[in-house]
Amino acid sequence: MAVNRKIKSQRIVVKVGTSSLIHPNGTVNLRTFDQLAYVLSELNNQGKELILVSSGAIGVGLNKLNLKERPTEIGAQQALAAIGQSELMTLFTQRFNHYLNNIAQVLLTHDVFDYPKSNNYVMNTFNCLLKDNIIPIVNENDTVAADELDHRTTFGDNDQLSAIVASHVDADLLIVLSDVNGFYDANPKKNPDANLISQINSIDDETFTVAGGTGSRFGTGGMKTKLAAAKRMIDENRQMVLANGEDPRIIFDILAGEPIGTLFSNSTTALQEEAK
Repeated sequence: MAVNRKIKSQRIVVKVGTSSLIHPNGTVNLRTFDQLAYVLSELNNQGKELILVSSGAIGVGLNKLNLKERPTEIGAQQALAAIGQSELMTLFTQRFNHYLNNIAQVLLTHDVFDYPKSNNYVMNTFNCLLKDNIIPIVNENDTVAADELDHRTTFGDNDQLSAIVASHVDADLLIVLSDVNGFYDANPKKNPDANLISQINSIDDETFTVAGGTGSRFGTGGMKTKLAAAKRMIDENRQMVLANGEDPRIIFDILAGEPIGTLFSNSTTALQEEAK
């Protein structure tokens, strides 16, 4: 019999990947937008503090312009992201309004966290929004993000962005919704005998070797980027759950402690939770 997990969940960062928001044929997955808005609004009504890190700007932009392939030129990608980000927020605004909850857009670059003054400003923004029960929706500011010498602006992927945000806002839990059910001991797309690992307490080079390659043609992530995010959470004594985002209502089950997906949590966290 599976034992329910001990999950800390007052301040939660939820990251949703492009593969959850965009159908394989490139069209927008409206059901995911609606269910995300419903789940996060309900949790917000319960007094939880929620931050949503959402990928999908380029994917939504491709759909908006009826394009089948992601452009290779950086300027074209940034322009497409600008178009898609506007459309992305329109979709979220419509759905969150339906559930009578307010949202705010927060676009970030890595150097915001690198410089104390700008980091303080953005933390004040997050804290004020959460205090007023407003759900920040975060994405990288793709139109200006480019790495030059020691002026680092890009996060590389939104898995890293979500982990950095979770760290800086002192979140209890990061939930990463993707197109996989969790972390397996082998690639389940290639090995039908691959087993889902329910909990991981430490991440080493061997774990990254199992992780394999990158994500879909609409996004930039992959299992390695999710492991890097999970390692940060473990190292900081926080928790992360990787689960399938096909139905965002799975978040309710995760917070109820049901053994869904893969929980990344070090032994110290587990012992602290058991003692409560």
